Amino acid sequence: MKRAFTYIATSALAGMAAAYIAVSLFTAPPPTELLTPTPAPAVPSGQSQGPVSYASAVQLATPAVVNIFTAKVTVQRGNPLFDDPFFRRFFGDRFQAPPRQRLQTSLGSGVIISSNGYILTNNHVIEDADQIRVVLANGRTLDAQVAGVDPDTDLAVLKTDADDLPTITVGDSQGLQVGDVVLAIGNPFGVGQTVTMGIVSATGRNQLGINTFENFIQTDAAINPGNSGGALINAHGQLVGINTAIFSKSGGSQGIGFAIPVALAKGVMDQILKQGRVVRGWLGIAGQDITPELAESFGLKAGSGVLISGVLEDGPADHAGLAPGDVISTINDQPLTSAHDILNLIAAVPPGEKVWIKGWRNGEPLDIQVEVSERPRIDPQQQ
Repeated sequence: MKRAFTYIATSALAGMAAAYIAVSLFTAPPPTELLTPTPAPAVPSGQSQGPVSYASAVQLATPAVVNIFTAKVTVQRGNPLFDDPFFRRFFGDRFQAPPRQRLQTSLGSGVIISSNGYILTNNHVIEDADQIRVVLANGRTLDAQVAGVDPDTDLAVLKTDADDLPTITVGDSQGLQVGDVVLAIGNPFGVGQTVTMGIVSATGRNQLGINTFENFIQTDAAINPGNSGGALINAHGQLVGINTAIFSKSGGSQGIGFAIPVALAKGVMDQILKQGRVVRGWLGIAGQDITPELAESFGLKAGSGVLISGVLEDGPADHAGLAPGDVISTINDQPLTSAHDILNLIAAVPPGEKVWIKGWRNGEPLDIQVEVSERPRIDPQQQ
């Protein structure tokens, strides 16, 4: 490889020498005035030139972004061949090795939300960990415990015994617009705290199959393994998202990264700290978007409701009389266009409250009241 670079450089040098001779022999020197640099155009009044550095934003946020190291002890069994009944019949247990313990480690990132030691990160960063350690930007190392998790949004809250910790300023993720500058802070590949820059590529990304509840910020700021749980900040150094996932065919960043909006993350954290878990409403139904084909068979307009494809036995919807084949058009007079709408609308209803559901059954109007229950840990497709 070194020789290839040398040949290329040599070839380029020879070419430049030949060009210089040709120009010197056949081209007259340009007039002096043509060599005068053209001054940069002035910026029109009222227009901003934009920042030339985001160092101040980074300096505000990085002290509150931590590296998270986890350890998990697993039991590694011997060769499965030795468990084969045919093998054991002839050799018994003489070749059976005793189980061995193996230490698995992983890394991620987190964000200090409160000075008394609460840290927000991804659930997949600390899932099943036996030991969790966080390292601050100044090198300080702390042990941490899990205060609560929410697998449905892939969020987790950690607690350390330290106080007077640096905290990040929470920004407004709901006001983000496509094109806004954002910076991702984390510990990619374990190289140390790193900052990358990009823009907001999209907002409200859902139905990606990453989490049950999805409302992602998409960004082209480089996010790599180890960035999970780290901070996505705006140009003012305010937290707007928790870096969570990337779309990649190579395992590295390809300019398509996803972050959980801080508004959603903060709501999850508040519930965990107040009641130890996240409480969401639940009906016990599975919905299906109405495609043009389904709309034609039901005599509806595409996107004018959601078809109930399944009802869980003894669930709230079953008790209220909803059945597969019913079409739901509104919940509490809020129109539905996809099954995703049902998931989010019902999740926001406190258990015990009743909702009015309107739609059609066999071409006839349907108007029914359902009492919402608390959402259990179930398959993501169940509403």
